[in-house]
Amino acid sequence: MAASTTNLSPLSSHLSKPITNKPPFYLFPQTLLNPLSFRLKSLFRTHKPHCTVSSKNPIADFFPANKPDPEPSFIPSFIDDDKPREECGVVGIFGDPEASRLCYLALHALQHRGQEGAGIVAVNNNVLQSVTGVGLVSDVFNETKLSQLPGEMAIGHVRYSTAGSSMLKNVQPFVAGYRFGSVGVAHNGNLVNYRTLRAMLEDNGSIFNTSSDTEVVLHLIAISKARPFFLRIVDACEKLEGAYSMVFVTEDKLVAVRDPYGFRPLVMGRRTNGAVVFASETCALDLIEATYEREVNPGEVLVVDKKDGVQSLCLLPHPEPKQCIFEHIYFALPNSVVFGRSVYESRHVFGEILATEAPVDCDVVIAVPDSGVVAALGYAAKAGVPFQQGLIRSHYVGRTFIEPSQKIRDFGVKLKLSPVRGVLDGKRVVVVDDSIVRGTTSSKIVRLIKEAGAKEVHMRIASPPIIGSCYYGVDTPSAEELISNRMSVEEIREFIGCDSLAFLPFDSLQKMLASDSQKFCYACFSGKYPVMPKEVKVKKVGDFLDDGLNGPMDSIDGGWVRGPKNIDVEKEIDPLYQQSKI
Repeated sequence: MAASTTNLSPLSSHLSKPITNKPPFYLFPQTLLNPLSFRLKSLFRTHKPHCTVSSKNPIADFFPANKPDPEPSFIPSFIDDDKPREECGVVGIFGDPEASRLCYLALHALQHRGQEGAGIVAVNNNVLQSVTGVGLVSDVFNETKLSQLPGEMAIGHVRYSTAGSSMLKNVQPFVAGYRFGSVGVAHNGNLVNYRTLRAMLEDNGSIFNTSSDTEVVLHLIAISKARPFFLRIVDACEKLEGAYSMVFVTEDKLVAVRDPYGFRPLVMGRRTNGAVVFASETCALDLIEATYEREVNPGEVLVVDKKDGVQSLCLLPHPEPKQCIFEHIYFALPNSVVFGRSVYESRHVFGEILATEAPVDCDVVIAVPDSGVVAALGYAAKAGVPFQQGLIRSHYVGRTFIEPSQKIRDFGVKLKLSPVRGVLDGKRVVVVDDSIVRGTTSSKIVRLIKEAGAKEVHMRIASPPIIGSCYYGVDTPSAEELISNRMSVEEIREFIGCDSLAFLPFDSLQKMLASDSQKFCYACFSGKYPVMPKEVKVKKVGDFLDDGLNGPMDSIDGGWVRGPKNIDVEKEIDPLYQQSKI
């Protein structure tokens, strides 16, 4: 049974009752940052924000890890460990008597964005009630738990993390009380100035209960002097740098916010009864029978309440959008529409481009399931070669397993992927995958296919080579661990052991996106970051020390990675950084 908790507040671990409009249970400093710097009347708008600013700041390089990739006997997520990992998915519902149950279903649809924690906050009679837990959505919630969440407003969250039950306090949505009421928040993304903001807040007396960057947002809201409430959100977001698609809930309002660059997706839909729905992907709208209306625009705040309906506000001056291209390559489900484009169509075209620009004589095209399937279909259709299921993926592999005492080579991969000898034996095979990160899993897959009798194995990758780490809400290895950052395509081919290897050409990807090309972030392919990372990045074991796990800092292999060398990280956050190593 998954661990779970109710009424979890990141600002008060001892809170035992639902938060109501009572005096605050914690104190905040009167001032911290500059007050609101714009007039209320300039916020309201009815048009889509214009793009006016472009950034081309390159990143120099990364702090060297100088450590080989470990291959532990315990492999929590098997083959997916060699893929970038999305941090989370969010959903918000306003105006439906079954809000929490619809939220539960929507989180099921977003489960691929995070499998290790889930939570829902519902509002009933001006009381915010939360249920959060570690595990899949179906592990955390049941009929009893959902019956504790009545009301017509709810927000939900699914989270990717790595440390098991000790991560419970970091499972969102977070709920907190402040002097004017209560607020809940669910966040998808990553703040690149989180540690600087946290250090400033702590210097002014704020007390943190989690190691999540989302808690910073709650503190900034609480100390803001702006009125009404949604202006506190705008005020807080003015201090944030990086990626954030967030949904907030108060006693009477649902608020959705997207950062000015629009790194992470957020869409709005409506049910036939008029209920408003926000979600990370349109697949969540489809499941609960909500009609897709539009994206939440980059830099936009949408406020929903009974009195005024849906109000749209301009958050900040809008630079050129930099939407995450990996949503179309890997993260989003194929049946979603992300950034106004069909994910299925994008991946199909990626495969067609590979067949056109990297053709090879072959007998059959197969995919690395599930994320490589649509691109493989595109490749096969363009090449005129049959697509077949050469690898069968097991859907019944849990998060833990007992490894045989007599070590079996490639055990983790074999447990999840099984080759079909009848499809592969004696054939020249094209294998389509969405990306290569470290290359370790790709080499095992090639070996499996050849052991099944394939005469030739040709790898085709439906993305450009990944050379840079992501700082905007995606868990990627440091640059030194990325095989494309260390090796040429030919060297990777030799490492993997395939007969030929080709990536999706970067120029062809941009050409395919046509007029939308400049609206996407390609930092992982180019090393050019729209918002420069300024701080130490905590990778995978981000909550290692704050959650009380035992072990010295040196035991975290590649856990801490410096930002670019052209930024003096130690000078900016030296006190906090040094404390974290104690």
